[in-house]
Amino acid sequence: MFDTHELGRRPGALQRISRTVEAPADLGIDGVIGVPQGSPVELDLRLESVMEGVLVTGTARASAEGECVRCLEPLRQDVAADFQEMFSYPDTDDRGHRKAAADDDAEDDEDMTPLEDGMFDLEPVLRDAVVLSLPMQPVCREDCAGLCPDCGISLNDDPDHHHDAVDIRWAALQGLADSLGTGEKDNMSGAEAGVDEKQEK
Repeated sequence: MFDTHELGRRPGALQRISRTVEAPADLGIDGVIGVPQGSPVELDLRLESVMEGVLVTGTARASAEGECVRCLEPLRQDVAADFQEMFSYPDTDDRGHRKAAADDDAEDDEDMTPLEDGMFDLEPVLRDAVVLSLPMQPVCREDCAGLCPDCGISLNDDPDHHHDAVDIRWAALQGLADSLGTGEKDNMSGAEAGVDEKQEK
């Protein structure tokens, strides 16, 4: 939670905040890449007081961990996510008491995040910004060659690795040719045996 009391409610007032917080759980794309829970997230914030509330503009920096989608090796990637969010003042009367919202106003409030006693929670905004900045298909490097589809060996370690390609259309004919060759040898052996028997007679 962040406090806006020092900023005040005079439009145009500015406040800058730099803070390091712990990453919340599930800050990333499940099973792909994310910022580990509890790891440091550096925040640089600019708070500006406006008529409707407090406009928060900032950048979050962290280190994400995941797995390369090509070679399946672990990877680490620096993340910088920019965000901006408006936190609105609650409607109050002359005595400072919060007024009941009219139906029309209630619909408008759904698109605004209210301040609670001058405090705002940045976690939902941070989560959206970081997740959108992460790659859907992270790679350890742009020219990662991945794995051999036949045996699974890393092509980064052995770039010259390959298998002799066999056209499946010829594989069946090759097997037929091998069987015919075996049959011809058997026939020749039988014929030679008959010639030998005649010579003996």
